[in-house]
Amino acid sequence: MSRVMIYKRFERFWHWCQALLIFTLLFTGFEIHGSYSVLGFGDATQAHTLAAWALIVLWLFAIFWHFTTGEWRQYIPTRNGLFAVIHYYLIGTFTGAEHPYRKTTRAKHNPLQRLAYLFFKLVISPVIWVSGLLYLFYADWPAMLAGALELEWVALIHTAAAFAMLVFIIAHVYMTTMGHTLTSHIRPMVTGYDDIDEK
Repeated sequence: MSRVMIYKRFERFWHWCQALLIFTLLFTGFEIHGSYSVLGFGDATQAHTLAAWALIVLWLFAIFWHFTTGEWRQYIPTRNGLFAVIHYYLIGTFTGAEHPYRKTTRAKHNPLQRLAYLFFKLVISPVIWVSGLLYLFYADWPAMLAGALELEWVALIHTAAAFAMLVFIIAHVYMTTMGHTLTSHIRPMVTGYDDIDEK
């Protein structure tokens, strides 16, 4: 085991900015939906729209970074060790078993994480963005699109994607607490350094 820089500066910046913007979007989105009233509908709508555009810009930079650095390979799914990791999270973590996956700089995410992050990036996020942009530009829909889509369905899909995002975040935060200590999985995303197996 050696202590190495595993999460680069931009990676940490992107992660924490994304988290802040997603929490802002969830908070304002559920207020727009009428779940509670804190900011007021008008301010919540404005904050929601600004946060959405900021997240789109951040994601464009993140996509560029992933492809230019080759970090996109971290998300390629694999079945190698997948069932051992699932067994660990279902049973092993409650019986004191050791985690079956050994992180390296070339493979930061275990097989289950890869699937979860890929699902987040290729399913939840595109659905929430397409439905959100359709919702935002409803007044500009061409006649053909307006005849094929109903705003109510776009709103329902957007809300369903928001709940999927919320479930993902709850699971993600919960999983970060399953290390040797409560913060051992969070610390590397703050400092960049982690103890990993560099075989």
